[in-house]
Amino acid sequence: MALSVLRSRLVFVKSLHLRPSCRRQYTHGIASESPFKVLFMGRDEFSCLVLKELHSAQDVWDQLVIATQPDQRVGRRGSQLSISPLKILGESLGFPVHTIPHTKADFCHWKPPSPFSYEYPSPPSNHLVVTASFGRILPSPLLDLFQSQRRLNVHPSLLPVYRGPAPIQHTIMNGDAETGVCIIQMLKREEGIDAGGVYGSSKLAIQEDADFATLRNKLGIEGGKLLVSVLRDMIAGRASLADQPSSHSASHAHIITSRDSVIDFESMTAEVIVRRHRAFSHQRPLVAHLETGKSIQLHDLAVHPLFASEYLLFAPGAARYDEQAGSLLIRCADDTVLSVSRVKQEGKALVNAKDWWNGVKGLGLVDVDQIQLVGSNDSEH
Repeated sequence: MALSVLRSRLVFVKSLHLRPSCRRQYTHGIASESPFKVLFMGRDEFSCLVLKELHSAQDVWDQLVIATQPDQRVGRRGSQLSISPLKILGESLGFPVHTIPHTKADFCHWKPPSPFSYEYPSPPSNHLVVTASFGRILPSPLLDLFQSQRRLNVHPSLLPVYRGPAPIQHTIMNGDAETGVCIIQMLKREEGIDAGGVYGSSKLAIQEDADFATLRNKLGIEGGKLLVSVLRDMIAGRASLADQPSSHSASHAHIITSRDSVIDFESMTAEVIVRRHRAFSHQRPLVAHLETGKSIQLHDLAVHPLFASEYLLFAPGAARYDEQAGSLLIRCADDTVLSVSRVKQEGKALVNAKDWWNGVKGLGLVDVDQIQLVGSNDSEH
């Protein structure tokens, strides 16, 4: 979808999203004497969208340097080279692009490019570091090269909700009706991750069928616009910093792991499973297992409108192919039904549900026109 279309669909209300009892605000009246020299650190498409908005606002910066993750070999036996999308975008815009070391240990000693690595008596007020979906915690020596109010992070949630590395995924998984983006002050690790004061936030309504890419794109564009607004306030000396609400209202958005992708048909409804599919199937396909122990990935999921009992699917995980629906129907918790259009069995290619069903029938795995799927593979434990 073109960025101009995404911009036209953004529905947001700028707000600090802080409880009245926690609205302590501090005005940072230190104006920058000139537009900022920005060290911009990120990697993925979210950071690219933020950078595009920043690039367009050339009144807030006079130098922009990019730091990103190095190229990595991925896939089976390192058969594919994964290149940072931010690196590709930065080079296309003509910015200098630098890569950090591969290991976290080496990154702790990494020196940023000039002019940020010079030894000044004190950090210049027009030097600024911005992170957006960077994927690494900045070490203290790096943060010390910048004034405390010149260390910014663009975070895609309404903090303190969903601190951590996967806020967009958890927002969708939990079926939230709204989300947002914050520009916050980066603190040192020992002071708290994603716990810094808020310079500004914007709320965003979530469409019912929103998936990760759709929501990421909207939040990235809005995050970039909000960042530009905050930088203009900083240059004018009118930026204000407000405390986040108390940690009692905070929640953590842990990184998505293989454990999150395993379906438990007894405890998860079809709606819960589909939300997980929309949240992180771009990273990890959802997985179930045959009773033989073989895993199967489930692709192209939807909630089927009828109840499982109407299809004589008597136990959670019971599945059968339905000609009318053109998909595999699986009973889930609360008598709900999951529709699956494509399947990839362990060691085999991705195929449509009908072809897979005919294959397992030929192997004698179907009993009374049903096959039983389970969540975890007990042999793995």
